[in-house]
Amino acid sequence: MSYDRFVDERLLSSRDALNKFQIKMKVLDFDENARDFSQRFGRRLLVKKTLLTIKHILTEEIEERELDVEELEKRMRKERLFSSSNRWISPSEIKNGYILASRHLDLLSDAIALDVVVFE
Repeated sequence: MSYDRFVDERLLSSRDALNKFQIKMKVLDFDENARDFSQRFGRRLLVKKTLLTIKHILTEEIEERELDVEELEKRMRKERLFSSSNRWISPSEIKNGYILASRHLDLLSDAIALDVVVFE
């Protein structure tokens, strides 16, 4: 593997506050036809589905879950009258198909609020 394609694992994985879980997110589907009319953020993609990989650090157990971020946002608007997620991601924030850890909370906020993803 060449150096320019190398991505540090620490950029792709995030952890919870108590250091019990390690999280990685992979983009499964994005909307190619969606247009972002905001010029100040540059070119961005609208994420539809992600694959969430959760590793329980204490037990070394790995759990994978497919999240339909678009459906979660619709459900959040219907049940709670607002949505806090921002599904727009810059292509520079996607490395080897995985989303950088700095964007995980933005994509998981609706799933956590609706108790679809629970960290215990």
